[in-house]
Amino acid sequence: MFWFFFSKKNDFLIDPYAALLDRQGQVLTSGDSFRTLAGPTPCFAEPAQGDLAEALRNARPLSLETELLTRSGTHPVALTLTPTGLDHPAAVLRLACLHRQRDLENRLAQAQRLQSVGQLAAGIAHDFNNLLTAILGAAEALEARPLGPAREDVAHIREAAERGAGLVRQLLAFGRQQTLQPRVLALNSALRDAAGLLRCMLGSCVALTLELDEPGRLVRIDPFQLDQVLLNLAANAKAAMPDGGSLTIATGRYLLLATETHWPDTVPPGRYATIELRDTGAGIPPTVLPHIFDPFFTTRRDSGGTGLGLSTVHGIVRQSGGYMGVTSTPGEGTVFRIFLPRHEARPTAPPQPAPVAPAGARLLLVDDEAPVRRLAARALRRAGWEVAEAAGAEEALEANLSGVAQLVSDVIMPGMDGPALVQELRKRLPGLPALLMSGYADPAQREALQADDIAFLAKPFSMARLVELVGTPQQGRKSA
Repeated sequence: MFWFFFSKKNDFLIDPYAALLDRQGQVLTSGDSFRTLAGPTPCFAEPAQGDLAEALRNARPLSLETELLTRSGTHPVALTLTPTGLDHPAAVLRLACLHRQRDLENRLAQAQRLQSVGQLAAGIAHDFNNLLTAILGAAEALEARPLGPAREDVAHIREAAERGAGLVRQLLAFGRQQTLQPRVLALNSALRDAAGLLRCMLGSCVALTLELDEPGRLVRIDPFQLDQVLLNLAANAKAAMPDGGSLTIATGRYLLLATETHWPDTVPPGRYATIELRDTGAGIPPTVLPHIFDPFFTTRRDSGGTGLGLSTVHGIVRQSGGYMGVTSTPGEGTVFRIFLPRHEARPTAPPQPAPVAPAGARLLLVDDEAPVRRLAARALRRAGWEVAEAAGAEEALEANLSGVAQLVSDVIMPGMDGPALVQELRKRLPGLPALLMSGYADPAQREALQADDIAFLAKPFSMARLVELVGTPQQGRKSA
């Protein structure tokens, strides 16, 4: 609310964002914030300027949203004009800057888009990934046979299915619907391990430098997804430096006592370990920067860009409990900052292999998708397992469990789901090794899948990868 009164010196005292105008629109006096925002003479976009002049002439109130025109550019404002009602031919004009409101509206719109994409991805991921698993498994089985000229066609089928699987993974990542397997990692060690792969991807024209703050900090994140974040950001940096340059990856620590805004995220107070990627590329134009995390937005459509790389990165970081910030200067380069909550526990070791089972040991395979179950059973039998098949958890619990040395089960099934089946079977077979498979799991199921004593395999997968994780009865299961 503005306030004013008529003093003995005929001066109006007003709030900082208000000004006293005469009938011609000239500023008689104004508050400090008004002068900072509008200057000595406020100018508004049409038709607001005409509406203001008419309201002043007729001494009538006016309220609207418009653009304030200044030397530094245009600013969204809410304009309120109130006639004084006194003998003097004047009115009080108050301005409210709408930048923050517009920013909140944009964030809400982005959140709604995020939710929509997440719901879309969740709706198709389970069924679509089951179909892709069956396609990949069938193509893999065909490739093991003498095909002659048809081999190239089968290879095209497999490659197309793998591209489809990659697209679903990106949609799930953007929608923050992935099934993550977070572990406590030493951040510096994880970056050193990734550096070799990053150098190969960047090539000889882009120099990679690590600046790792010591002592290093611990974070809790899925190591595979951390590698995906680094690869996507490094790929973007390489594209911004077609003539060569340098990429620096630095770690640090950040103690935040109050909320800070680091576009696109608002970072709450806390103790963070940071990853900073600085390139010497062309930078991001100011008109493009606000859209770089939008799904399917790309400036490189002609060169194969999908517009999902940075939205995937942002989704992974946010689903991992972290935040991002981006700054860029055209002609000088771009800086991506990742804030990950610091973790104080010791690093988590990868899941250990299951105990070796006797030759001919039984394996219980549970999946309601018959094509996937048949292909998996065939591959596991070739690996030396005696496979007992079930189309659901209830059927599995009624089966003969004698000699069962390992469980391989889908997560989402009619009736009882995979995590609940593991709990029930372990009441009868304590310590039963379990590998759960899924192309999508809801939040409650994802939490159960993060347990250290359950291995996870994301659909779609190749049958070779399934056998590699399950192992042979003589080897035991390998780490996921």
